[in-house]
Amino acid sequence: MAPQDAASAPAWTPDRWRAHPIEQAPVYPDPAALAATEARLRQCPPLVFAGEARRLKAALARATTGEAFLLQGGDCAESFDEFHANLIRDSFRVLLQMAVVLTFGAGMPVVKVGRMAGQFAKPRTAPTETIGGVTLPIYRGDIVNGPGFTEADRTPDPRRMLDAYYQSAVTLNLLRAFAQGGFADLRRVHDWNRSFVADSPLGPRYAEISQRIDESLAFMQAVGITPATSPQMTETAFWTSHEALLLPYEEALTRTDSLTGTAYDCSAHLLWIGERTRQPDGAHVAFLKGVANPIGVKCGPTMTPDELLRLIDLLNPANEPGRLTLIVRTGADKVETVLPPLLRAVKREGRAVLWSCDPMHGNTIKASTGHKTRDFDRILAELRGFFAAHRTEGTHAGGVHLEMTGKDVTECTGGARAIAEADLGARYHTQCDPRLNGAQALELAFLIAGELKQARRCGPPAVALG
Repeated sequence: MAPQDAASAPAWTPDRWRAHPIEQAPVYPDPAALAATEARLRQCPPLVFAGEARRLKAALARATTGEAFLLQGGDCAESFDEFHANLIRDSFRVLLQMAVVLTFGAGMPVVKVGRMAGQFAKPRTAPTETIGGVTLPIYRGDIVNGPGFTEADRTPDPRRMLDAYYQSAVTLNLLRAFAQGGFADLRRVHDWNRSFVADSPLGPRYAEISQRIDESLAFMQAVGITPATSPQMTETAFWTSHEALLLPYEEALTRTDSLTGTAYDCSAHLLWIGERTRQPDGAHVAFLKGVANPIGVKCGPTMTPDELLRLIDLLNPANEPGRLTLIVRTGADKVETVLPPLLRAVKREGRAVLWSCDPMHGNTIKASTGHKTRDFDRILAELRGFFAAHRTEGTHAGGVHLEMTGKDVTECTGGARAIAEADLGARYHTQCDPRLNGAQALELAFLIAGELKQARRCGPPAVALG
């Protein structure tokens, strides 16, 4: 944009996105009900606060330069029906366990961000689906409509946004209690990891890392670093994130920070733009470029260097470290051909971004049983390619982004317990896409930790994952 054009461009406002073309938007049959719901949400307290988002941005800035590592994970899509304190606790616990392992491997802080307390909307390939000759709107997540194949369930209902808001508020309250109330005690988390190593069929493979963490904790206690002297051992920082897909909801929860006068989307600390909604002239980019939260962009196999640089210029024109996370999701077969040109272009132009790997979405297949699934080895292969590309280009592999749960589901094949396609139907509970179960997610953390530790000790080239 030329300087004179920039000066004459209208100022950003939270509703500016409405003047742009939009993808993945539900059609609400009752505009008056939609307007009433938006008005109600605008009166609701914020779910998160601007100061929290600024602290996350500072933590992500350190990951941008290789001084921290981002762990982002959680549900594919949160559910109104499967809403229980134990489910939140179990997913939070697995993320804590993974973070301890990754902290040891990376030798640096791990920034913990959950796909929680707001991950209710999902992009879909088609707007409708047909079963038995009946065509209905596609299920877009509980914040929009219901999963049941009936007209009542599938009709988009704006009042669901209020249900999502209240469930998010309760979830955030519980997460804050877990993070600050002693549940995150470092010794307790490591005890959980020791149990995992003892029970895993591949436990001996992870025993060395577990033993070294044991030794580190013993040394800390010997020199007087205990929960009594260092409260940090029993507390942790934890942030929330979701895809900013349903823009009426995001706009309604945008607030002006009283300290800085800038706008923040107070539905979550970090919001991201998905692969299907990252059009530079589209509504989702138009909205998120105006909020001061840290934001992310999914980068799939069709992303070109020129497209990426244009998005970076739109979303982070000040080149602020910690503002923008690029979440790579190419698939295992394409990561080592698609990613290097992007890394080279961003490095050449001096853009400050955090590179994270989403090894889930590009590796989704349909099993012989009819279930959507992802194979653990393919997930691992994409991570291996992601780290390899960064080693070659001299850039920082700054994080991972995983769809996972603390539940003992059977949705992804493989892993140490060798879940087969025939096992998928046993505990296939996802609302949309397949997730790693707790054991698979923790196994992946041990493998990534081995990669990070080797790179830290020896420098490139590091030993490959797996």
